[in-house]
Amino acid sequence: MSQPFSIAIHGGAGTILRENMSEDLKQSILADLEKSVQAGHHILANGGTAVDAVVAAVKVMEDSPNFNAGHGAVLTHKEMVEMDASVMDGSNSNAGAIAGVRHIKNPVELARDVMLHSDHVFLMGEGAEEFAFQHDYAFTEQDYFFTDRRYEQLLAMKKQGHVALSEAKYPDDRKHGTVGAVALDQHGNLAAATSTGGITNKKFGRIGDSPIIGAGTVAENNNVAVSCTGMGEFFIRKMVAGDVAARMKYLKEDVATACETIIQGDLKTIGGEGGLIAIDAQGKIHFAMNSSGMYRAAIDCDGQLSVKIYSDE
Repeated sequence: MSQPFSIAIHGGAGTILRENMSEDLKQSILADLEKSVQAGHHILANGGTAVDAVVAAVKVMEDSPNFNAGHGAVLTHKEMVEMDASVMDGSNSNAGAIAGVRHIKNPVELARDVMLHSDHVFLMGEGAEEFAFQHDYAFTEQDYFFTDRRYEQLLAMKKQGHVALSEAKYPDDRKHGTVGAVALDQHGNLAAATSTGGITNKKFGRIGDSPIIGAGTVAENNNVAVSCTGMGEFFIRKMVAGDVAARMKYLKEDVATACETIIQGDLKTIGGEGGLIAIDAQGKIHFAMNSSGMYRAAIDCDGQLSVKIYSDE
């Protein structure tokens, strides 16, 4: 009898409003979400690893301008992209992360290679790119990442002097853009991956929770894999991903209880908005959010596909 396997993805959580969402944009986002989850599921169905599945799923979203990662990354105050990503393998607690890279097309791949081909867990900036180029990564010009939408967002942010819009031109301008995936493979191994461009108009080399193991990403065999999305500073302060894993491991809470307790409780109490995706050792998937929406999709152990945007779906 084959072992169960499943996968879930997210493309960011936050204020996502139906009244601002055009049908064309909605269909484009839904199509990308389905393409992403199918890419990861295809690897799992063919006996591949959870690590390869989450990386493949995240790459699809990094390649789309619809999400704040890779090609669609937001711009810093200096009109650059600075991207962060992390990957964790639940089978051996191995992990890789990178932060502040500017010329890497798929940061999630680089995070995986830090995990697999270095003695380190976390590389940053120029050092991370030096490592990448030594491993035959192509230098990707900043022009590749530049989109009119992100430039308009940056100008609006600068005008207001903020890093979060109060007047949204797009349905998800107040979405905390991060993409991520969690998976259980046929070998019983869990994995998680997260990737982001950060926040529009960020300064001083700001880094959020996405590349931080235990804050934005965690995977532990026989327990849970988690990828978070939201206001990164709050997720770091509450160590959200690691707290989910700890509640399940030590309090023996099920995945839904652990996730909801944190997202609707501890995180919300200190003003944190966002959500997470989680998958337990049996392949049960849970989405938790305290915002109006989260781009998300899953294929469960029965092979059932779901693709959703709003919190009331």
